[in-house]
Amino acid sequence: MAKMEVKTSLLDDMIGVGDMVLLEPLDEDSFINNLKKRFDHNEVYTYIGSVVISINPYRSLPIYTPEKVEEYRNRNFYELSPHIFALSDEAYRSLRDQDKDQCILITGESGAGKTEASKLVMSYVAAVCGKGAEVNQVKEQLLQSNPVLEAFGNAKTMRNDNSSRFGKYMDIEFDFKGDPLGGVISNYLLEKSRVVKQPRGERNFHIFYQILSGASEEFLCKLKLERDFSRYNYLGLDSARVNGVDDAANFRTVRNAMQIVGFMDHETQSVFEVVAAVLKLGNIEFKPESRANGLDESKIKDKNELKEICELTGIDQSVLERAFSFRTVEAKQEKVSTTLNVAQAYYARDALAKNLYSRLFSWLVTRINESIKAQTKVRKKVMGVLDIYGFEIFEDNSFEQFIINYCNEKLQQIFIELTLKEEQEEYIREGIEWTHIEYFNNAIICDLIENNQTGILAMLDEECLRPGTVTDDTFLEKLNQVCATHQHFESRMSKCSRFLNDTSLPHSCFRIQHYAGKVMYQVEGFVDKNNDLLYRDLSQAMWKANHSLIKALFPEGNPAKINLKRPPTAGSQFKASVATLMKNLQTKNPNYIRCIKPNDKKAAHIFNEALVCHQIRYLGLLENVRVRRAGYAFRQPYEPCLERYKMLCKQTWPHWRGPARAGVEVLFNELRIPEEEFSFGRSKIFIRNPRTLFKLEDLRKQRLEDLATLIGKIYRGWKCRTHFLLMKKCQVVIASWYRRYSQQKKYQKIKSSTITVQSYIRGWKARKQLRELKHLKRCNEAATVIAAYWHGTQARRELKRLKEEARRKHAVAVIWAYWLGLKVRREYRKFFRANAGRKIYEFTLQRIMQKYFLEMKNKMPSLSPIDKNWPARPYLFLESTHKELKRIFHLWRCKKYRDQFTDQQKLIYEEKLEASELFKDKKALYPASVGQPFQGAYLEISENPKYKKLKDAVDEKIIIAEVVNKINRANGKAASRIFLLTKNNVLLADQKSGTIKSEVPLGDVTKVSMSSQNDGFFAVHLKEGSEAASKGDFLLSSDHLIEMATKLYRTTLSQTKQKLNIEISDEFLVQFKQDKVCVKFIQGSQKNGNIPTCKRKNNRLLEVAVP
Repeated sequence: MAKMEVKTSLLDDMIGVGDMVLLEPLDEDSFINNLKKRFDHNEVYTYIGSVVISINPYRSLPIYTPEKVEEYRNRNFYELSPHIFALSDEAYRSLRDQDKDQCILITGESGAGKTEASKLVMSYVAAVCGKGAEVNQVKEQLLQSNPVLEAFGNAKTMRNDNSSRFGKYMDIEFDFKGDPLGGVISNYLLEKSRVVKQPRGERNFHIFYQILSGASEEFLCKLKLERDFSRYNYLGLDSARVNGVDDAANFRTVRNAMQIVGFMDHETQSVFEVVAAVLKLGNIEFKPESRANGLDESKIKDKNELKEICELTGIDQSVLERAFSFRTVEAKQEKVSTTLNVAQAYYARDALAKNLYSRLFSWLVTRINESIKAQTKVRKKVMGVLDIYGFEIFEDNSFEQFIINYCNEKLQQIFIELTLKEEQEEYIREGIEWTHIEYFNNAIICDLIENNQTGILAMLDEECLRPGTVTDDTFLEKLNQVCATHQHFESRMSKCSRFLNDTSLPHSCFRIQHYAGKVMYQVEGFVDKNNDLLYRDLSQAMWKANHSLIKALFPEGNPAKINLKRPPTAGSQFKASVATLMKNLQTKNPNYIRCIKPNDKKAAHIFNEALVCHQIRYLGLLENVRVRRAGYAFRQPYEPCLERYKMLCKQTWPHWRGPARAGVEVLFNELRIPEEEFSFGRSKIFIRNPRTLFKLEDLRKQRLEDLATLIGKIYRGWKCRTHFLLMKKCQVVIASWYRRYSQQKKYQKIKSSTITVQSYIRGWKARKQLRELKHLKRCNEAATVIAAYWHGTQARRELKRLKEEARRKHAVAVIWAYWLGLKVRREYRKFFRANAGRKIYEFTLQRIMQKYFLEMKNKMPSLSPIDKNWPARPYLFLESTHKELKRIFHLWRCKKYRDQFTDQQKLIYEEKLEASELFKDKKALYPASVGQPFQGAYLEISENPKYKKLKDAVDEKIIIAEVVNKINRANGKAASRIFLLTKNNVLLADQKSGTIKSEVPLGDVTKVSMSSQNDGFFAVHLKEGSEAASKGDFLLSSDHLIEMATKLYRTTLSQTKQKLNIEISDEFLVQFKQDKVCVKFIQGSQKNGNIPTCKRKNNRLLEVAVP
C-alpha cells in the first residue's frame, strides 16, 4: 500500500469545513450538515478553533496507528487534518517546551466516546515521550490503571456498553525533559445506587460479571460464590451477557493490570472478597415479626448467606445480625436502641452495600495513586485529563442528574471564561484591538444552585439538618418560597403565576433552565440521596471485622473515636470537590474535546440529526463558534501564509527574499483585498470573514491549475529534448560499437588461419622426430636385455657357491654351541636349582602387574565424583593396591571437578559442607535440606514497596531475609516476623509494617539450640547482661532452619573469630526475661497434618509435638 501524501495545511483536500470557525453561513443546519458530511467520509474530528469535536464512529478506524502518531508528532495544530492527536501533541509540546501546565477537558453524554478519547490522549503522550526502563514502567502503570478503574467504575447502560459511572480527573506529572514521573487520580460521584438497583436493560458494574465468568472454580469456592448470575439479586438478568464483551478475558486483564500497577497478592484477594461480600449482601432477605410491646421488627429469613458473608469478612455473625435488626441513636450521654421494620432493614442492607462498594472504589483510587505517584521531590510539570459525565436530560431526572448538570454548568462557565481569556490574550499579544464580545454568562444558573444562602444545594442541606419531619415535599415547598422569582427556576407550586397552569410540569417536580436547555427534576429521593446515611451500628460492625481492608474502610466505626457530629451531605461534598476541580483547572492551560454520539443504536454509519442537534445545543458549540468569530475568524503565522499564497503575486513568486510580513503585505495589496477584512499582528495575519479566506483558496486553486499547465508544457518540451539527445547519443555509441565488432571479427579470422597452418607444420615435425626416437629406443632396449640375461647367470652361480659355504659354517657353529652348552650345564647345574624359582616368580609377578595396569586403563569409571563404580579386583594379593588406587583416583577427579567451580559456587558448597559437619546424623531435618539450594534472600526487600521503610533502616548487606514465627512464651502461639541477618547484627521486624522490633549484635549471640527431630524450631541464646538480652532469648520457627543456622554460624565465626555453639538436644532451656523455660520435644499425631505445634504446659515448660 502506497504511503499517503502528507498534507501541509488544514485546507488541503478539505471535506466540508475542517474548522467550524470558517463555516459559511453559520447556523444550526449548516453546522449539522457539515458534521454529517465529514462523518460520512470517516472524518470524525472537526475543529472549532482549538476545540476538537469528536463523533463516536462505533467502529475501528485506521487513524490511530503508530504511523499516524509519527505524522502528527511535532506538527503545527492547523497543519494537518483535524485529529485528537493534534490537540494531544499541542498540549504536550506546550507543557514540555513552554513549561505551561495543561489540562484536557473531555465532555459529552454517555456513549459519546469520552473514555476512549482519554485513552487515546494518554496513549499518544506515552508514544511520543521519552523511552527507558523506568519511564516505560511509569507509562505502563499509568495506562494499566484504566482497566482497573473501568472494571470497578464502568457499567453497561442503554446508551453505552462501557459507560463510566464516575468522573475521573488524572494529573500526569512530567520532569523537565517531558518524561512521565507518575500521576494522581481524583474520582467524582460514583453512581453507587447502581450496586443495588439497575434500570431495565442495564447491568451492574463490570467487576461482578467478570469475577463470576473468569475466576476459576477454586477461586470462586474461596469467595463462596457460584457461577450462575441468577443466584444474585443485585445482578440484572435481562442483560447479563453483552454481545462482543468477553467478561472472562476482561477479568484476566484486570488481574494482570492490578499486578502491573503494584497490588500485592493479599491486597487483590482482599478486594475480591469485599466484592463478593457486596454481591452476597443482596441475597439477604427479611421477614416481619411482632414484639410483645406491639412494635414491628425484622428477622433474617435464611442465615446461611449471612454466615458466609461473616466468614468472608471476619465479622461476628451475631453482631452483624443485630446491626440489621436494631438502630442505636446517641445524643450526648444517652443511647436509645430501636427496632427496624422490614423496609428499614432492606434500606440498611442496601445502604451498607452501596457504602461498602463506594468506599472500596475510593480505596482503589488511593491505592493506585500510591503506586503511580511521582517518587522524586523535584518540580514537576502537570497535564490533567478530565473524563467526566456530560449534560444529562432523561425522562426521569433525579438527584444524580441534578449534581451532574451542576458540574457541567461549572465546566461551561470556565470554558467560556478561559476561551474569551485566550482570545483576548492572543489579540493583546499580536497588537490587535480587542472588542467586547456579547455572550450568555451562565453564572446566574451556577449561583441558583451553589449560593451559600439561597442556593438549591444550601437549602437541601438546611432541610436535611432541620429537626422534625423532613420530606421531599417540604424541600420543594422551601424551594418554591426562596427561588420563585428566579428567572431560571420553574415550579408549579411557586408564587409565579405563569407556571400555575403549565400541565407539562407536575406538582412534585421543579424545572431549571440550564445553558443547554430546560431540565425537569423529580424531587422524590433528593433528601435521602443527599443524606446518604449509614446507621452507626453497621459502621461499628464493619470496624469490628477481622478483615483488614474492611476495617480500614470504616474508621468512624471505632468506638474510641465516636463523633456525634453529622457527616457532610453528598451535595456539599460534591460541591467542595467541584470547587477544588475548578480551582485546579484555572491554573492550567485548557484544551477541549467535545464528544458527540451520532445515534442511540450504537451502530456504525448512522447519523441521527435530531440527536446530534440536541447535543450541539447543550454543549453550546454554536455559541463557541460565535465567540471565536466575534473578532477574526481565521489567523495564521506570516511564514505559512506566504508559503501557501505566494503564487498569487508575481513579486512573491517563486521566492520572496525579504521578511515574511512584508511579503504578505505585498501579496494582499496586489490582490486588492479591502483593509477592513484583515489586520496585521506581530506574528500573524488576521482575516475577519471566512469568505475572504475562501476567495484566497479559490484564487490559489485557479493559479495552481495554471501553474500545473505551465509545468506540464515545460516538462513535455524538456522530455522531448531529453529523448532526442538520448537517441543521438545512442546512435553514436551503437556505430562505434559496430565498427569495433567488425574489426574484431576480421582479426579473429586471420588469426585462426595462421594458427591452423602453424599447427600442421608443428605436427609434421613432431611425427618425424618421434619416429627417430622410437628406433633409437628399440636399439637401446635390445642391448639392455642381453646384458641383463648375462649378469643374471653370473649372479646365480655366485649365490649358489655362497649358500653352500654358509651351510657349512652354520653346522660347525651349532655343533660348537651344543658342546659349550653341555659343558656349562654340567658345571652350573647345582647353582641353577637354587636361584631359578625366585627369578621365575619375579618375572611372573611383573607380568601380572603389567597386565593389571593395562586392563585398569581401559576400565576406568567416569569423572563424576558421585560415580561409585570401580573395576573388580582380579587377584587377592592386589587388595590393598586396588583400594589405594580407587582412593587416589577419587581424590584426583574431585580436584578436577572443584577446579571448575566459580567463587560463588565454592561459597555455596562451603556452606553445604559446613551444614554437613554441623548437622549430619544429628538433625533429622538435615537430609531434606541437602537438595535445596541456599538462597538467603527469600523476601524481595529491595523490590517490594511494602518493605521500603525496612530497606531504608538497614544499611548493611542482607545475608538472609526470611519470614519466621516467633513463639510467645505465654501461650505457645506464633507471630510472623521478618528475620534479617546482616554482617554485624540479627534483626527481627514486623511483617506487615516493616518496623524493626529487635536488633542484636552478633557478639551478643552465644548459642543456638534445636532438637534432633524433623521440625523447624530453634532458640537464639543471648549473652547475659547485654542490652539485647533484656527481654530474653528468642524462640523461633522457620522452614529453612538448616540454612539459617549455617549462615548464622559462619557469619558469627567470620566477625567474632569464635565458633558459635550449636546445641542439638530434644530438651533445652530458654531464658524469658527473668525466668528460664524448658522447651521439650515429643512425638505425637497432629490434627493439622505434619505441622509441629507448641503448647504451654506450665510456667516452666513449653512442649512441642513433632509428627
